[in-house]
Amino acid sequence: MLIGVPKEIKNHEYRVGLTPSSVKELVKHGHQVMIEQDAGVAIDFTNEEYVAAGAEIVPSADEIFARGEMIVKVKEPQPQECKMLWEGQILYTYLHLAPDPDQTKLLLESGATCVAYETVTDADGGLPLLAPMSEVAGRMSVQAGAHHLEKAQGGRGVLLAGVPGVAPANVLVIGGGVVGDNAASMAVGMGANVTILDRSIPRLRQLDSEYEGRASCVFSTDAAIEEYALQADLVIGAVLVHGAAAPKLLSNSLIKRMKKGAVVVDVAIDQGGCFETSKATTHDHPTYIVDGVVHYCVANMPGGVARTATMALNNATLPYAIALANDPVNALFTNSNLQNGLNVHKGSVTYKAVADALGYTYVPADEALKA
Repeated sequence: MLIGVPKEIKNHEYRVGLTPSSVKELVKHGHQVMIEQDAGVAIDFTNEEYVAAGAEIVPSADEIFARGEMIVKVKEPQPQECKMLWEGQILYTYLHLAPDPDQTKLLLESGATCVAYETVTDADGGLPLLAPMSEVAGRMSVQAGAHHLEKAQGGRGVLLAGVPGVAPANVLVIGGGVVGDNAASMAVGMGANVTILDRSIPRLRQLDSEYEGRASCVFSTDAAIEEYALQADLVIGAVLVHGAAAPKLLSNSLIKRMKKGAVVVDVAIDQGGCFETSKATTHDHPTYIVDGVVHYCVANMPGGVARTATMALNNATLPYAIALANDPVNALFTNSNLQNGLNVHKGSVTYKAVADALGYTYVPADEALKA
């Protein structure tokens, strides 16, 4: 198969779909790989490294999209990229379609087969291609939150760890999954007073055992969210509903009552955000203030540590990329975990949460593939 990797064009997005070592693996399996010129140069993956791994360097994204039988990216295709896709072509990347009707419409019109990293599952029902970026984003969320608590950044002027004689900051983590666990780990490590909210008692037991009293693990209710948000200096929104729009857990009225200069970091912003006041921001302009509360809602947060994030992502996505390239039809038919990643196929929405969120007729993936 001829695989194409364009340079990412989203604001401050320096990650790249394939590393040189991933290219080498695909070539070893008999595939050809095209890399857009300088696609990885910002994170020190040079054109020469890609050539040495067996890739062809091409000058433009137009050529990548025109020739590539499978397009491998990191972020969702931007409108001009969607318009270059064609029927029968495979798109393999993050999509986050539920809160994005415009992208969904363009992908349906393209006729392409679109596999979303964020809905591919593993044998345990986990999300193996989302997990590495969730780990990165969870860790970065506390880093970003601590920075924006500084007075010069609009925050309360609070040091996360405190100092002897001064209490540490209160950090609330809403959601105890991969993002929340990694956020809590960072916050605990920095010496903050940490509370984790989750609706799963078994998960709370796991977290309680993991943190051994260094974080409070509390069952999540509206009342608990209100109580701990009003005490918080930093709130991390770390909830996820597989492939669907995120639930709104902090209301406008609750934000108004929070401490002035508190910081909220919405890691769920790719899925529409979990605070009513959330709107996507960029690394150029990462924050805005609503009712005195600093909002950090960068939609491609792991892009800030693009080299680490690219390597972590490729570790997870490469085996599936090889399976798709080797025999896409068989891979999608016989591998239910990979089939769960199929969101759009030849003009049909094949992921139920996306269809429900956007009002499309849901066509089960196996039915769409047979048709």
